[in-house]
Amino acid sequence: MSTRAVEPAEQDRTADQDSQSSVLANSAVMAAGTVVSRMSGFIRSTLLAAALGASLHADIFTIANTVPNMLYILLAGGVFNAVLVPQLVRAMTSDPDGGEAYTNRIITLAALFLGAVTVALVVFAPQLMSLYLDDRFSDADRVDHLASVVDLARFCLPQVFFYGMFVLVGQILNARGRFGPMMWAPIANNVISVGVLVVYLVAFGPAQGAELVGPFDADQEMLLGLGSTVGIAAQLLILVPYLKRAGFTFRPRFDFRGAGLGHTLRLGLWTVLFVVVNQVAYTVVVKLASGGTADGGDGTGYAVYSSTFLIVMVPHSIITVSLATAILPRLSRHAAAGDLPRLAETLGTNLRTALAVVVPFAAVLPLVATDVANVVWGHGAAAESYDSYAPSLALFGPGIVMFTVHYLVLRGFYALEQTRTVFYVQCVVATVNIVAALLLVRGADAVDTSPALVVAYGTSYAVGALVSYLVLRHRLGGLATPRLVRFVVRLALAVAAAVLAAFAARLALGGLGDDPHWTLAAVRGAVVTGVGGIVFLLGAELTRLREVTSILDLVRRRLGFVPSRRGGAHRRY
Repeated sequence: MSTRAVEPAEQDRTADQDSQSSVLANSAVMAAGTVVSRMSGFIRSTLLAAALGASLHADIFTIANTVPNMLYILLAGGVFNAVLVPQLVRAMTSDPDGGEAYTNRIITLAALFLGAVTVALVVFAPQLMSLYLDDRFSDADRVDHLASVVDLARFCLPQVFFYGMFVLVGQILNARGRFGPMMWAPIANNVISVGVLVVYLVAFGPAQGAELVGPFDADQEMLLGLGSTVGIAAQLLILVPYLKRAGFTFRPRFDFRGAGLGHTLRLGLWTVLFVVVNQVAYTVVVKLASGGTADGGDGTGYAVYSSTFLIVMVPHSIITVSLATAILPRLSRHAAAGDLPRLAETLGTNLRTALAVVVPFAAVLPLVATDVANVVWGHGAAAESYDSYAPSLALFGPGIVMFTVHYLVLRGFYALEQTRTVFYVQCVVATVNIVAALLLVRGADAVDTSPALVVAYGTSYAVGALVSYLVLRHRLGGLATPRLVRFVVRLALAVAAAVLAAFAARLALGGLGDDPHWTLAAVRGAVVTGVGGIVFLLGAELTRLREVTSILDLVRRRLGFVPSRRGGAHRRY
């Protein structure tokens, strides 16, 4: 019997395939948690609309509860999410203690910083909230509304501390190969939020009449504000026990000088500037959105914008974030070893995988937007205004595709520690977003405020995706662009067939009417989506979209189906 020597090129191909299988497997663990989290998030969104409606009343709470997350991202989120993982991996690899002292110092410093900042934010809540509200909130007939926003914000602002520590602990677990807990923990937050909203509906009932454009009373503010903060605290507390299981025990350390934190902070400086620019743009968006409902009419504002954004972020959260989280340590190792071709290959493969899911979703979304809005928001206080969500939902599709490309490409820059470049790219994105938002909202009616902001979002990330991709391709000496183009062509063919089939199904079910009961809307939306999905999968097989078939193979393995020798599949018992 003879043996065949394995060529180095074949070894590399096998290693790449094994590496991608590992990435997909880790992504699947995170994606499973994200699916459950998002489903519970949908229930929360439904109850929130049922309780508060979709107008000024809803905007008051939504803005007050969103600002803490925005501020956390502004103050620390960029550093925690993008800079720390490469630094933790390097410390674990090169430090004699496996990075334990470095990690203890990071946690201690972060807790001190976030704690001090949170106290200051609560004290200066009135000045802070004025940045995010339309000038009409300072009018005499809006004094109570402004006071309600500030009171709610004071209950919600402690979330800044809990958001920051949650992400920090989660990234420490990710760096140690524990990807699941961070994706599953937010479910606790959603469960608590759902419970709070159920209690709210029982105690106060859905908003009606003048309440839909009015402020909250003190009891309502306390229940909604404290309930929201308790949920964020719970998801942090759930992560803490996993640190010990991952082999790490926290011990406070205050010896920050000469401990290697300077390099991390220098890298973080550009990421902080990146986030500042991004949040300046988002502050403009929130302020413009608050103007859509400030008059108390039928306009669309931040509640509609943020709720529809929640829906379109589902494939991004399930696929893109899971992939990015799983590959960032691997990208960092390739960058540290100077293996730029392998870094480019890993990034390119996962970019195509993400697009294989996000593009079909975005293409079919306009056909089911009204039905989705009916199912998710057509209840209680929002029952008569659910159709105001549909235009924003449909328009968000192209924007999320562009954001997906931009988001994944930035992981390449972070792995290379080129945070300064990321800052410059984001300056372009933010500038386009601000200019487009100001121009589009100025020319729009109040009811079109949210859709106009969605178009501005998509425009900014279309520019950002193009700029970031071209710059990274130049830095890496290539990103396999011809392969990506061929993939996009095949993907477009499969998606076009899916959209045509879904459109035909929509026409066939047109007899259900323009305003059916939400259960009928759910059936129609499911059928239209299902038809489009089946045709897309068939098209993916015919066009040999390996990025789609590899995901299907992973799902089959997870369900216990394995390929048979004849090429079929059988159930493993």
